[in-house]
Amino acid sequence: MSIEKETQNAIRHNGLQAAFNMKIQTIDLGHQPLFLAPMEDVTDPAFRLLCKRFGADLVYTEFVSADALIRSVKRTEQKLTILPQERPVAIQIYGRDVDTMVEAAKLVEQAQPDILDLNFGCPVKKVAGKGAGSGMLRDVPKLLEITREVVKSVNIPVTVKTRLGWDDSQKIIVDLAEQLQDCGIQALAIHGRTRAQMYTGEADWTLIGEVKNNPRMHIPIIGNGDVTTPERAKECFDKYGVDAVMIGRGSIGRPWIFEEVKHFLQTGEKMAPRAFEWQTSIIKEHVLRSIEWLNDERKGIVHSRRHLANAPAFKGIDNFKPMRIALLRAESKDELFQLIDDIPNQFTVQ
Repeated sequence: MSIEKETQNAIRHNGLQAAFNMKIQTIDLGHQPLFLAPMEDVTDPAFRLLCKRFGADLVYTEFVSADALIRSVKRTEQKLTILPQERPVAIQIYGRDVDTMVEAAKLVEQAQPDILDLNFGCPVKKVAGKGAGSGMLRDVPKLLEITREVVKSVNIPVTVKTRLGWDDSQKIIVDLAEQLQDCGIQALAIHGRTRAQMYTGEADWTLIGEVKNNPRMHIPIIGNGDVTTPERAKECFDKYGVDAVMIGRGSIGRPWIFEEVKHFLQTGEKMAPRAFEWQTSIIKEHVLRSIEWLNDERKGIVHSRRHLANAPAFKGIDNFKPMRIALLRAESKDELFQLIDDIPNQFTVQ
């Protein structure tokens, strides 16, 4: 084949690929993009930057309380911090009052995120129990009113993240998706559980696929729930037809999952397992980034403990429990890093 013919084919292929790229309004997120889910006490700038480096196409902040934001609570205002290298980024807010959510949305817009996301999915009692997050699924008229008014109040794309419904008897997502689209949102992320399930059992993607395959839906649909392996991510794209896959708990302690998934999607092959030393180097980098972000060594270490507890590098090691406890009790980076460095000398690691 001539070079000219190869070039024409490449241009045709790239053009075809671009035609299937997912877009949120004018934001081009590529083909089969992967999103980092918003997670409280997890998706701060330190972690978002790591996930971005490993291939996350869109990252979300921790959720932001609309009520706390309009009261200028310092800790809440800090959550609006966006670094240039992590874009595109979405700031997510939650609340239960129309006026409060609208006012908070306007404040968020001043922080200049690429996307404003509305949280109608958080199941935890302190949020849902007060009628916010997934608690809004019990008051759909107000949920829709909040969405309509927020969309009208800002000039950036508004998206929504929610669940299948409140419980098994109220799986309303198929109808709700159409209603939310009519409110003007630009994309919808769906977690495949009800609020009643919390995070128990398995995520059910069947209704996510039903929403995506509804001929009346034209906005992108993002699937979320139990995506912890490259194979599962590919299955979710192939079987349910979603426009993007959102990864949450599967990334905790493992920000490189985005690279693993992308490699599998592109090649059909799994990446070779990462060496223990490589994994622990990323853990250390994350700890240092957390310390820098919080400007406090102990707070940075405490903030990193959830990632330490979930790090795959420390799983499957025989008789590791005492060392795990020591890692989670370390009070300084020197103590923590010394413990990590001693592990290969005391245990058999991968």
